[in-house]
Amino acid sequence: MPRTAAERRQHARAIWQAAVEAVQPHRLLCPILTDRASPIRGALTAARRIMVVGAGKAGAAMSAAVEEALADLIPKMAGIVNVPAETVRPLRAIRLHAARPAGTNFPTAEGVAGAEEMLHLLARASPDDVALCLLSGGGSALLPAPVPGVSLADKLHVTRLLHRCGATIHEMNTVRKHLSRIKGGGLARAFTGRALFSFIISDVVGDPVDVIASGPTAADPSTFADALAILDKYRLRGEVPATVVDYLERGRRGEVAETLKQLPAHVSNCVIGNNRLALAAAQKQAELLGWPVVNLGSYLEGETRQVAIALAGVVRSIRADACPAPPPVCLLSGGETTVTLPPDTGLGGRNQEFVLAALSWLGPAGAAGVTLLSGGTDGEDGPTDAAGAWADADTLTQAARLGLDPASFLIRHDAYRFFDATGGLLRTGFTQTNVMDVRVILVDDLPAQPTPV
Repeated sequence: MPRTAAERRQHARAIWQAAVEAVQPHRLLCPILTDRASPIRGALTAARRIMVVGAGKAGAAMSAAVEEALADLIPKMAGIVNVPAETVRPLRAIRLHAARPAGTNFPTAEGVAGAEEMLHLLARASPDDVALCLLSGGGSALLPAPVPGVSLADKLHVTRLLHRCGATIHEMNTVRKHLSRIKGGGLARAFTGRALFSFIISDVVGDPVDVIASGPTAADPSTFADALAILDKYRLRGEVPATVVDYLERGRRGEVAETLKQLPAHVSNCVIGNNRLALAAAQKQAELLGWPVVNLGSYLEGETRQVAIALAGVVRSIRADACPAPPPVCLLSGGETTVTLPPDTGLGGRNQEFVLAALSWLGPAGAAGVTLLSGGTDGEDGPTDAAGAWADADTLTQAARLGLDPASFLIRHDAYRFFDATGGLLRTGFTQTNVMDVRVILVDDLPAQPTPV
């Protein structure tokens, strides 16, 4: 029996929400830190001091989980974690530092101040001190510490140029690491104590610890030459500040130190949450709701519109050929796509654009019995107040009633205003975690057609 459109929307939202709940920091960190038989707990118990540092969109919730799990060790705990301003709240031992204002995702002077404090704290560690580093998505922007001769404004300009060109997170972080004193292993290099345990919630495809938050506690395989090659790939040498090119060229010539190339034995990195874990929880929820699942995995990258067209093609294949599965079926996918923006664009984000592009490609007939939902697990999608969007055939009916042409909104990358008008924005608020995007596509059976007389 086919579900109603309202039931499909409710199910899609519940499936997506299950993914987000599965990667909440409390669920991920507390079992690790409360295991009194683990070497980590033993090292923390024996430590003279416990230093806590880090950055990311999940930083506040991770810090709270640390204090909850290590409540008996709080008297010897202190630290600072850079977080978005809207997540700041008082904790007992860890200070949450507002490193960027709400609604932005770029480095600030406040972020630099917090990063400097972390470097100073770790450099004062005694041989009996242990450090915890809490890292999650958004950490790169929240943890700026420019190299000498390069200003924060210079770094910010480079980041915006790379973002505008559609550079991947790997590419942006390669450049940022080589313009930072804290990224590319800089935080690990600063620590002088007994052991540093870095707990990481991954927002990068494949979970490379040297890329997540630009790898403050990881060895970095990239070089100054790689950073320069990325600027050349996007023809940015003439647009970035001269101070940036000069510093990178000096690094290529060996005149300034490279990023950390070998991880010290006393530093360990542990990825505790990722997109794969979120998709597994989404699959479990979908099956509980009666949807067979095709899980396409966490490795979807590329230009958003092309990914949307590809997945819309899968929907058509399901409907026409029952391949890779017959309806009803739930298609799940993760990863993170990119949107290459021209100078003058509308308002939106990659998840909103994905839904609008897939809906436009399917059209009214192809969208019948289909519900599309895509959202950033951090609750943010581009410079908007939405995590993403949902849509179905009724969305196209509503758009036609309002005189809105989906194609024109897609051309100018204005998905937010389209879904704001049609009621399809996915507004969740800040989720306290970040493991890239989760896309849910429900393809239901169509109602039986009456037999011609």
